[in-house]
Amino acid sequence: MTSNARGSKPPGNLTPQKPTMPKVNKLTSGDVTASLKAGFSDFVARPFMSGFFGLFYAVFGILFVWCLFWLGKIWMVIPAAIGFPLIAPFAAAGLYEMSRRLQREESFGWPEILTVMANQRKREMGWMAFVTLFILWVWFYQFRTVLVIVLQDSSFSDLEGFLTTVFLTPEGWTFLAIGSCVGALLSAILFSVTVVAMPMLLEREIDFVSAMLTSIRVVSENPTVMVTWAMIISVTMLLSLVPAFLGLIFTLPILGHTTWHLYQRAVAPVEG
Repeated sequence: MTSNARGSKPPGNLTPQKPTMPKVNKLTSGDVTASLKAGFSDFVARPFMSGFFGLFYAVFGILFVWCLFWLGKIWMVIPAAIGFPLIAPFAAAGLYEMSRRLQREESFGWPEILTVMANQRKREMGWMAFVTLFILWVWFYQFRTVLVIVLQDSSFSDLEGFLTTVFLTPEGWTFLAIGSCVGALLSAILFSVTVVAMPMLLEREIDFVSAMLTSIRVVSENPTVMVTWAMIISVTMLLSLVPAFLGLIFTLPILGHTTWHLYQRAVAPVEG
């Protein structure tokens, strides 16, 4: 008896298809400049809505630092202030959606933007939030570890004493050097995996691992441009922290809108 299955081939539509990775484009410094202009235009188009996201982020930062003082965790003030901007890409999800709609000339209000943001918890963005918070936790842990190892004999009960120890003693300089190197490494990792992954996850149906790999490819294939963009973000965000986080009301929205436009230039659109 001959089996009917002998030599048969499965239908082509049942063959597992390997997911197609997004195409990465080559960038120039002109792309960063054009994206900054587009980002500023988006901010000007909806200044109050954009500014709200910056205000919310700034108020959260102020309350976070205040809680550290209240709890007596003086040593955490510096890593909190420096590490706080690391979660900015996730906090800017609403800004990405605003830029997307402005780019398409779609009308929108608070319900549309907040609905899209709320829906992200059901999608891959939640996993990216986990990645971001994990790296932030590593940042605090390494800061505490270096603090204990290098400044083990030092004591400080207030912020002034802590700053004096860190900035005016040889041990403090060693602590700053080691902490800065480790912090720079963690920041580079987080920047590489999120710089285009966040807006991509908002726009496309793609898993977070593929989004992170695409983001890493954008950085690796455009190192000079992306390092320049990372420096712009770092300097701008740190300067925004000086006036009690209030500079973030303006800088966070502009950087968020700009990130969307840079993502559009860095990653080819979905075919079809």
